Amino acid sequence: MHSLSSPGHDSTGDPTKAQVDAAVGLFAMLSDATRLRILWALRDGGERDVTTLAELAEVGPTSASQHLTKLRLAGLVATRKEGRRVFYRARGSHLRKLLDEALFRADHETSGLPDDD
Repeated sequence: MHSLSSPGHDSTGDPTKAQVDAAVGLFAMLSDATRLRILWALRDGGERDVTTLAELAEVGPTSASQHLTKLRLAGLVATRKEGRRVFYRARGSHLRKLLDEALFRADHETSGLPDDD
């Protein structure tokens, strides 16, 4: 957690209600396997179109498009149009760090590796 003087924290250093609500919304977006796979495919900072993301997430283009709409509305991906094609990219290094940590933790859990306590 950040120090007591971090913006957005209350005087005790605890996260504000707004921060907790935002984190819950973020974790809700990440709780879907397709959205997690899509975000993982975008975590390198590159752009990909819906067809490529659908293939990487192992879903159809319609399903990928619906998930990308949710991710865009949540502010987790940005878009860029080129002609009729739309390219998607992940927004922000915090998201990339969160994905790395979540999947690193999952790797420990599924492989039997000890936690980093």
